[in-house]
Amino acid sequence: MRTEDLLAAIATGLWRWDSVSGAVSYDAEAARLVGLPAEPVTLPEAAARACFHPADWLEVKAIVDLAVAEGTLAEARLRIVDEKGTVLRTVRTRSRPIARGGSEDGYYLLGTLQEVPDPLPGTSAAGPPVTGDWRRNREAFLLDAGRALAEAMSTAEVLRVAAGLSMPGFSPEGLAVFGVRGERISVIGHHGPRAGADHPFHDIALGADYPAAEVVRTGRAVYLPTPDEYRGRFPAAWSLGRPRKRRSWAFLPLIVAGRTIGAWMAGFAHPVSFSPDERSVLTTIARMLAQALSRTALQETERELADGLQRSMLPASKPDIPGLAVAARYVPTGGGLQVGGDWYDVIGLPSGRTALVIGDVQGHDVHAAGIMGQLRIAVRAYASEGHHPDAVLSRASRFLAGLAAPGGPDGPDGPDGRYDPRFATCLYMEVDPVAGTLDIARAGHPDPAVRLADGTMMVRPTAGGLPLGIDPDTDYPTTRVVLEPGETLLMCTDGLIETGGHDLETGWDRIRKVFERPATLMDAPGALPSHGLDSDDLEALADSLVQAVHGPPSHHTTGPLADRREDDIALLLIRREAEVCLVGPGSAPVRRTAVTVAQAEPERIAGTRQQLRDMLHDWADPDQVESAVLMLSEMVTNVLVHTDGDALLVAEVSGRHGSRRLRLDVADSSDELPHRRRPGELASSGRGLLLLEMLADNWGVDPRGDGKCIWYELYEASPDERPDPAADG
Repeated sequence: MRTEDLLAAIATGLWRWDSVSGAVSYDAEAARLVGLPAEPVTLPEAAARACFHPADWLEVKAIVDLAVAEGTLAEARLRIVDEKGTVLRTVRTRSRPIARGGSEDGYYLLGTLQEVPDPLPGTSAAGPPVTGDWRRNREAFLLDAGRALAEAMSTAEVLRVAAGLSMPGFSPEGLAVFGVRGERISVIGHHGPRAGADHPFHDIALGADYPAAEVVRTGRAVYLPTPDEYRGRFPAAWSLGRPRKRRSWAFLPLIVAGRTIGAWMAGFAHPVSFSPDERSVLTTIARMLAQALSRTALQETERELADGLQRSMLPASKPDIPGLAVAARYVPTGGGLQVGGDWYDVIGLPSGRTALVIGDVQGHDVHAAGIMGQLRIAVRAYASEGHHPDAVLSRASRFLAGLAAPGGPDGPDGPDGRYDPRFATCLYMEVDPVAGTLDIARAGHPDPAVRLADGTMMVRPTAGGLPLGIDPDTDYPTTRVVLEPGETLLMCTDGLIETGGHDLETGWDRIRKVFERPATLMDAPGALPSHGLDSDDLEALADSLVQAVHGPPSHHTTGPLADRREDDIALLLIRREAEVCLVGPGSAPVRRTAVTVAQAEPERIAGTRQQLRDMLHDWADPDQVESAVLMLSEMVTNVLVHTDGDALLVAEVSGRHGSRRLRLDVADSSDELPHRRRPGELASSGRGLLLLEMLADNWGVDPRGDGKCIWYELYEASPDERPDPAADG
C-alpha cells in the first residue's frame, strides 16, 4: 500500500510548500481538508492563503520562521473558512523545513494535515483564535504554575495559587479541590461564584453519583464538554447542583505515589472540546497540585506536632500572683522547625512566694526541645522542694551535666551513639510580692531590665555564674533587687536582644525605645492615670516588644538586615502594682536604684557608672551627668581601697523635670570617717573630698551605728542657668 493511501485511510493529508516559488501542493486528502475538490492540486501562495482564516495564517508564518531558524518541528492549528468566512473545520498541521538541493536560500516545507474535533456550538470565526504557538504558551504556563505551587508553604497558599491559574486559551471560571477522608469527600478549597461552605457537594459520600466521587473511586478523569453530557451521565448531581452558568467541566484525580488523595474540578463558562493538548495541560496541573497539597499537608502536620510539643512544655494558664501583674510570650522561630530550647515557667513555692524562671538551651532543634523539657521539670522539682535560688541552679547544672556524661542519654554511650553535650543559660528569680524583693540567681543569662515608675529603663546588673551544664561544681551567687510600686521588670532570652544582627548594646537600645514610656503621672495634677496600671496594658507591651524584633520597624534600627527569625524568643514581664496612697496631688515619680559592689568585684564599678548614666539619660545638663559619674567612681573606689567591707550604693532622682534632685549615698561598714587632704601635684590619691566640694551642690558624711554613709546632691538646671566657676573665682 502506498504511503498516500495509508495516510488517506486515517484522514491525514500531505502538503508541500516551496519557499522560492511560493507554490503549495496538496494531495487528494489534504485538498479535501482545506475545502477543495478531493484531488491533487498545486496552488499559488495567494490561492492557498484564501482557504485559511487570515489571523491563523499570520501566526503560522511566525511559527514556520522559528522552526526554520531552530531546525525544529512546526506545529499549529488553523481554521478552514469558505468564501464567506464561515469556519468549516479546524485542522492541525505538523511540518518540517528541508533545505533545497544546491540552494542555501530556499527550502521545502513538508507537512501533514489532520482534522481535529469540530468547534462546539457558540464558537464563531470571530472568536478567540485557536491557533498560534499554543505549545509554547502551554509550556510557559506550566513552568509558571509549577514554580508558584512549589513556593506555596501552606494548603491555603496552594489553593490560592490554584484559584489564580489562567490557562492559555481556556481559562476556567471556577475551581474546586476535593479531599478524601474515610468514605466521604469534601470541598477543601473553592473559587468561583459560590463559597466553599455553601457548595452543594461540600460533604458527600464516596459512592455518590457525582463526578468527583467517580474520579476518586476509579482514579480516572471525567471530561464533560457540554451540559447535555453532564445531565446524561450524572442526572442526580445535575439536579442538585444546577450549574447553569458553566458550559464545560473537567474532573481530574489528585494522585500521589499511586494513591488518590482527592479530586480537582475546573469549570468553564464557554464550551471546551477537551482536545488531547488541553487534557494534557489539565493532567499536568492536577499532578503538580496533588504533589503541592501532599507536601504542604505533611509540613502543616509537622508544624502542628512541633507546636503542640513546645506549648505542652509551657505553663498551661496565665500565672496569678497577688500584687503583681504578669505577661509572658514565647515565639518559636529558630531553625527550620517550630521548636527550640527557650522556655519560661512560673512556680509556686512552699514558702508562699513565687519563682519565675526563664532559660535557653543551646540549639534550635528537637534535641534542644527535649533537653529543655527535662531541664524545666528538674528546675521545677528543685524549686518545689524549697531550695534557695543559688541551690536550685547548682542542682540544675549538675543534672544537665549528667545528661551528657558517659552513660547518660546524651553521652557517648547514649542511644544515638554520638557525643552531643548541650549547655543552657537560665535566670531564676524568687519574688516576694509583699516586700517587693527579688532574689535573683543567674547562669550565663542576660541581666533583667527594669522600667522605673517614670518610664526610664535600666538594666539591673546581677551576680552570676557559668551556664548550666558546663561545670557541675559552679556556684551561683544571689542578688537581691527591690521592685518599687509601679515598676516593671523584663526577663528575656537573647533572641529578643540580639536577633537581626544586633549585639548586646544595640539590642538593648532597640528594646529601650519600646520599653520606656512617657511619665504620664505628671499629666494631670492630683489625678491617677490608668496607663500602665492594668494587666491589659502589660499584654500590649509584651506584643510591642516582640514586634520590635519581628515587625517592620526592626529593619530600620541599628544592625544589618539579617534574618529576624534566626532565634527563639521567650520573655516575662512583671509589674508591681502602684499603691494609690503613695501618689498625692502634684507629686512626681521617683527614680531609685540600689547596687552592692563587693570587695572581690571591683569590675562592677563600670556597671554602676552605666546605671547612673541610664538614670540621668534626660538630665538637662550633660556636664552635671559626667560630674555625678566621676564622684560616684571616686566614692565607691575609696570604699574598696580604704575599707574591708562592701560598698552599698543608693541613687534617687526626685522632683519635676527641669528642677529635679539627684541624691547618691555610698555606705560601708567602716567607722573611720574620711579626712580632708592636701595632695601634691604628683600625688595619685587624696582628692575625693576636694572633688565633692567642687562638683556637688551639697554633700556630707553621716556616721551610722554599723558604719558610715557618704552622700552628695545635684540640682538639675540647664547649662545656661548654671553658675560660672570662673566668674565666682
